Amino acid sequence: MTRRFDGKVVVITGGTDGIGLTTAKAFAAEGAFVYVTGRRQDRLDEALKEIGHGAVGVRGDVSNLQDLDRLYAGIERDHGRVDVVFANAGVSESAPIGAIEEDHFDRVFGINVKGMVFTVQKALPLMSSGGSVVLTGSGAGSKGFAALSVYSATKAAIRSFARTWTTDLKSRGIRVNVVSPGMVLTPAMQTYLRDNAGAEDWMHQAIPFGRLAHTDEIAKAVLFLASTESSFIGGEELLVDGGFVAV
Repeated sequence: MTRRFDGKVVVITGGTDGIGLTTAKAFAAEGAFVYVTGRRQDRLDEALKEIGHGAVGVRGDVSNLQDLDRLYAGIERDHGRVDVVFANAGVSESAPIGAIEEDHFDRVFGINVKGMVFTVQKALPLMSSGGSVVLTGSGAGSKGFAALSVYSATKAAIRSFARTWTTDLKSRGIRVNVVSPGMVLTPAMQTYLRDNAGAEDWMHQAIPFGRLAHTDEIAKAVLFLASTESSFIGGEELLVDGGFVAV
């Protein structure tokens, strides 16, 4: 059986847990050479064991441009190209207006926006026609959750970059799209639900499908956007949220 990503070189930032890890495993199972990044070496080592298939881990922070240079230098040495970039690394922190501090703003924008921008820009010299870029957005970019203004603004920015880059890169045949999960049962979400009584019941009531997403449901959407199955889709935001934003 032909696998969609046989021999393709795939970069996944924030690939050591949650959506990133599940997506890395899915790409690897479909024949890709997978490179994942993470900030903690111990978690990176554990993730590589889970992914298997010869996946490579590069420790680094996407907001540190030297770390990104090191990532792509290794890929250029090993393969000479990049076929798919899944710019997934991100952080969510809350602070209501009136209590936003500079380090909070800089950290969230530094990882979610600056890190995403340069993750993509630094991959471009290694990408050619047929390449695909998938950015991780969020339903929060379209909603107005209390105390999440900075985080939500980063996700709205990501949506805007996808539109503009679709125009910038059309002559090169590189597609850019956004996958925007809603509430997903990641390890971080599980911790949040344990610490906040009643939150899960509220989420089940707020989501039209009546449940949280599983990480593999997001991964399937990413692989679709990265594959030739979505060859005429560009600049789009695919909401994978059980109808939360749309309904």
